[in-house]
Amino acid sequence: MSLRKKIADSAWFNNTIEGVFAAYIRFAHRSSTWERIGFEDMDDAVRTGEPVIMALWHQRLMMSPYMFDSTLGPFCSLTSSARAGSMVGRLLGRFGFDTVPMSSHKRHVALSRQVLGKIRDGYSIGIATDGPRGPARIASTVPLVWARASGKRIFVVSYSARRQITLPTWDRLTLPAPFTKGVLMCREWKQPVPRKASEDEIEALRLHLQAALDEITDAADVTARGRPDRC
Repeated sequence: MSLRKKIADSAWFNNTIEGVFAAYIRFAHRSSTWERIGFEDMDDAVRTGEPVIMALWHQRLMMSPYMFDSTLGPFCSLTSSARAGSMVGRLLGRFGFDTVPMSSHKRHVALSRQVLGKIRDGYSIGIATDGPRGPARIASTVPLVWARASGKRIFVVSYSARRQITLPTWDRLTLPAPFTKGVLMCREWKQPVPRKASEDEIEALRLHLQAALDEITDAADVTARGRPDRC
């Protein structure tokens, strides 16, 4: 095993990286001024015990701990079972979120049962809709699958900050800079997902959801920075 792989697989190394990122996210949030827009309907649903499905672009994933109020109800995110995805899952765990790892080796039926079991237990589900590997801002059908099977509402969310750091990743992952101004934004995606939707209907809904995610992300950018920040 190479030294690089040994370091990447080291529990101490991973815990250190997760701790650094968690501390930075908390500091960036606490040191900045944030406006929270449009979360009332999602918060009210969770407060009354109704789980929801929260969808966002992978690029805006790092501020998800402040998009969902975990004091109102339990939350579970879907993450990749690969090394990077596992690290993200553990990072979110530091903010009180549970995770379900998605694996290419896990049968879709088994994953569906696991996620639907979480929803039945009262957990809201969070999905990076173009994750974990992209292409960036191309929505998958995963949120539609969960909505069709559970009947739960989908909310699209995003964030932006006046000053932010863009990492050289496939999705241009962003982090807010400290001591800035930012916005967290939420809208309900109100398109019904029929339980017996055809492939054409699912594709039309996927494109509609993709457009809704672009619209809310662009709106957050315009509010915080005066312009959209497209990939």
